[in-house]
Amino acid sequence: MRATTLDPGQLSARLTLEIREDVSDGQGGIVSGFAPVASLWARIEPVSVKQEERGAEEIFAVTHRLWIRFRDDLATGMRFRKGLRIFVVRAFYDPDEMRRYLICQCTEEGQ
Repeated sequence: MRATTLDPGQLSARLTLEIREDVSDGQGGIVSGFAPVASLWARIEPVSVKQEERGAEEIFAVTHRLWIRFRDDLATGMRFRKGLRIFVVRAFYDPDEMRRYLICQCTEEGQ
């Protein structure tokens, strides 16, 4: 398999990796939240836009491909944050199986 080449200068977006952290609300329930795991550099590539209507509201989902340096602790359901933008990790893979990069398939929330 050929090595995937990526100019490290293309990892130009500073993101915060977050993990879901559920906390007790003190009344037998839970409050869902997210806690930061790491700050990292990434390359963000928009992939597609899907539009739909729900009631009188128009909703759209933007999918992105995020390139990051390889890490062992990534899992689906985690998310990346860039300011107010949130990218939820749906899937990820090592493009050349050399443990140098991960490509994350993400959906942007909060549109």
